[in-house]
Amino acid sequence: MATLELNLAEEAGSAPVRRAGRLGVLFWIAIGWMALVFAVAIFADLLPLPSPTDMDMLERRGPISVEHWLGTDGLGRDELARLIYGARISLIVGLCGPVIGVVVGGALGMLAGYFRGRFESLVVGSMDVLLAFPPLILALAVTAYLGQSIFNLTCILGVLGIPAFMRVARAATLSLARREFVIAAQALGATHTRILLRELLPNVLLPLLAFFLLGVAVTIVAEGALSFLGLGVPPPISSWGSMIGEGRESLDVAPRLAFLPAAAMFLTVLAFNLVGDTIRALTDPRQGAL
Repeated sequence: MATLELNLAEEAGSAPVRRAGRLGVLFWIAIGWMALVFAVAIFADLLPLPSPTDMDMLERRGPISVEHWLGTDGLGRDELARLIYGARISLIVGLCGPVIGVVVGGALGMLAGYFRGRFESLVVGSMDVLLAFPPLILALAVTAYLGQSIFNLTCILGVLGIPAFMRVARAATLSLARREFVIAAQALGATHTRILLRELLPNVLLPLLAFFLLGVAVTIVAEGALSFLGLGVPPPISSWGSMIGEGRESLDVAPRLAFLPAAAMFLTVLAFNLVGDTIRALTDPRQGAL
C-alpha cells in the first residue's frame, strides 16, 4: 500500500515537470522577449534616453552613433527612444483592447451558453450584426467622429474584439454546462450566479486566457495598421505603426527607420502567438490538460 501511494505521489510530482518539458525552447525565448519589451516600456522614463519628441533638423536621418544608438529619424529625433516609447503605446493599446473584449465578450458568451434560448439568440445575432460591419470602415467612422486619441483607439479595437471572445466563452460554456459538477451544483440548490462564478468561470478562463494572448497580438497589428494609415495615436506620440508609416518616406536613404519598428512589432506579435498557442495546447481538454 505504501509503495502504491509513493508511486502515485511520484507521478503527481512528475506531471508538472513533464508539462514544463513540453513548453520547449521557443516558448521560453518568447517569454524572455516579452519580459524585455514590457521592462523597457514600463521603465522607459528611468532609462538614459533623450526625449522622443526633441527634434534636431541638423541631425535628420543621422547614422548610428554613440549619442544615437539607432540613429535619428527624418526630424532628427532619437530612433531608439521613439522605439521604446512606441512600445509603451503599442502595448497599452494591445493589452487594454483585448481586456474590453474578454470582459464584455466573455460575460456575454457565458450567459448565452448557460441560459440558452432567446437570450442566446439575441446575443449571437447582435454579434453577427457587429461582425457584418467592415472593421476598417467602422474604425474610420468612429475616429472621424470622436477624434484621434489612445482612449478612442483602444475602445474601437476592444469593441471589435468582443464577438471573438463571446464565441470562445460560449463554446466553452456549452461544453461545460451539462457536466456532472454543474448538474450536482444545481441539484444542491446552488443559484445561477454561484454556478456561473464558482463552477463555470474557472474553467472558461483557461481558453479565454489563451485566446487573450492571441488577441493581444492581433490588436498590436491592428493598431499598427491604423497608425500606418494615420488613424492611430495623434502626433507627436509615437507607436510602432506610426513609425513604420513615417519611415516609408525614407526607404531609399534610411530603410532602418521602417524596418526597425517593423522588426520589433514582428518579434512581439510572434512571441505572443507562441505563448498563446502553447497555453491553448496545454489547456485543451481534448489533450487531457483540462
